[in-house]
Amino acid sequence: MRLRNVRGAREVLAESSYVEAEPEANRGTWKAVFGNEHPIHMEIGMGKGKFLLELAILHPEINYIGVEMYASVLVRAVQKLEEVPEIPNLRFLNVPAESLETMFAPGEVDRLYLNFSDPWPKARHAKRRLTSPVFLKRYEGILKEGGLVEFKTDNRELFEYSLSSVETSGWRLAAVTFDLHSDRVLCRGNVMTEYEQKFSERGQAICKLVAVRR
Repeated sequence: MRLRNVRGAREVLAESSYVEAEPEANRGTWKAVFGNEHPIHMEIGMGKGKFLLELAILHPEINYIGVEMYASVLVRAVQKLEEVPEIPNLRFLNVPAESLETMFAPGEVDRLYLNFSDPWPKARHAKRRLTSPVFLKRYEGILKEGGLVEFKTDNRELFEYSLSSVETSGWRLAAVTFDLHSDRVLCRGNVMTEYEQKFSERGQAICKLVAVRR
């Protein structure tokens, strides 16, 4: 699906205190950016920011970073923040996920969230999937030992691919469900994304896995 360009999006992002303009300069010093020693959780492909915004409000004891490569999408999240009080434990990056190792030191991130990522259904595009072995290797470069990746999707084929990818990449599967909203344990404290809410209202089951970096 082609994204609609939002005129002036990059200018809005450049003026926002929530968007880090030169994230490479913060490599290894992100806790200093937030001004505390709290753990860092990151969402890759954060979209319009509903999920991350709610988490940041619910958990001030955690620092959150949202990654979104499309300025026309990220600007919607920035605009939402104009409607709420300042949230000091939240930052955004307008960068591709492929570049994260240049912005974060080994072990600097505690947890990653992947929510309703692009399935890239064609086999020749498999390496672009955010749960591919290629990306899992990148995550190993920034996650601490024992760090988590939490992945949610409505796409059963992508989910089964992701289960296989996690296992073959040497990660440990800590939790798996093919119907999140019927799982009393994994659904506890669940925060829904825009897509999750829409798909759930249609009666579509939501799959979730939690993988641990060894």
